[in-house]
Amino acid sequence: MVKNHKLARAISDANWGEIVRQLDYKAQWYGRELIKIDRYFPSSKRCSNCGHIVEKLPLNIREWECPECAAHHDRDINASINILAAGLAVSVCGATVRPEESKSPFAEHSVGKAGAQKQKVSNSDARESRAVS
Repeated sequence: MVKNHKLARAISDANWGEIVRQLDYKAQWYGRELIKIDRYFPSSKRCSNCGHIVEKLPLNIREWECPECAAHHDRDINASINILAAGLAVSVCGATVRPEESKSPFAEHSVGKAGAQKQKVSNSDARESRAVS
């Protein structure tokens, strides 16, 4: 996102590490589980209806139609549905969210090509784990 010169300053000013740290703290505080989704997960480009991944989707396109199932998507709502589904898949069955045909430039360097990771919570009592929403 920093490569986009119109957004670079705002993105750089945002302290992403602090946001993640606070989410982790809150998850531990409430006995929840924080699940991080891979940064290259195509949440906006994946159809939440059929799973088709669009090759290119520029930032200026806010709504699009799936060429496979003709479902109409709002970019942000579609991404939120896909992120929730990925988090629930990891939470329930330990699945990964990185597709095998990933376009990630670092796919070969990631351990086991895992797309999402469960974060260990220090107070490991027998509470039911749930995704943070």
